[in-house]
Amino acid sequence: MAHFAKVLDGIVTQVIVCEEDFMNSYVDSTPGTWIQTSYNTKKGQHKTGGTPLRKNFAGIGYSYDETRDAFIPPKEFESWVLNEDTCVWESPVALPDDALENGGSVRYTWNEETQSWDAVTE
Repeated sequence: MAHFAKVLDGIVTQVIVCEEDFMNSYVDSTPGTWIQTSYNTKKGQHKTGGTPLRKNFAGIGYSYDETRDAFIPPKEFESWVLNEDTCVWESPVALPDDALENGGSVRYTWNEETQSWDAVTE
């Protein structure tokens, strides 16, 4: 099975799973273009070692950049900048080493006002 994203005016409006043969013969009379995306691609890497496709798996609301041939997630915060290699938005301050995402045990949330990571307390 393959995944395809419907792109209208540079924005993903729909993502479907289907056989490539279906998409090759599918007649869609609604505006937009279908572009293949890979469920296994994130940050320009293929999670099983295959060839990455279009930097990131597309999601509704993502943008498609033709020049980069990449799906880019929505920008979460004004201060974040696009990493040109991974096509994901990154904070101007690195996530602390003890963050869950780094294998640690602390959950953090970005504070746009202070431009820092705040530990989440429950």
